[in-house]
Amino acid sequence: MYGCETWTINKKTHGKLEAVEKWFWRRMLRIPWTAKKTNEEVLNETETTRSLINRIRKRQATFVGHIKRREGLENLLTTGKLEGGRGKVRQREKLLDDLTSWMKAERVTELLLATRDRDVWKDMIANALEQGI
Repeated sequence: MYGCETWTINKKTHGKLEAVEKWFWRRMLRIPWTAKKTNEEVLNETETTRSLINRIRKRQATFVGHIKRREGLENLLTTGKLEGGRGKVRQREKLLDDLTSWMKAERVTELLLATRDRDVWKDMIANALEQGI
């Protein structure tokens, strides 16, 4: 999970992360692939409420809050306020757009304003984790 704070998680990556998480649990619990256990049964045995994706999302949100409270190059990069432009290609997925949809916020600017107050930001992260994905 080193560096997961900067990942953008699309549907394909989300599916791969869920699959590898279930594979990890099966390996740790020593459940052979020949056993007729569904993924739900395996996850019920582990009694985990926080999934791998939720942990990644929380780390991303705390990282963005940390970056946005500082006034530096990282702040400019995450908001996209550098001069110049991109070529005529498909728009890249952005970390802030990903967090906006995860936290169920109306706009990216709402998130950027919330990052300035650490207590409000922590509450938003906690609420998003409680609601799940």
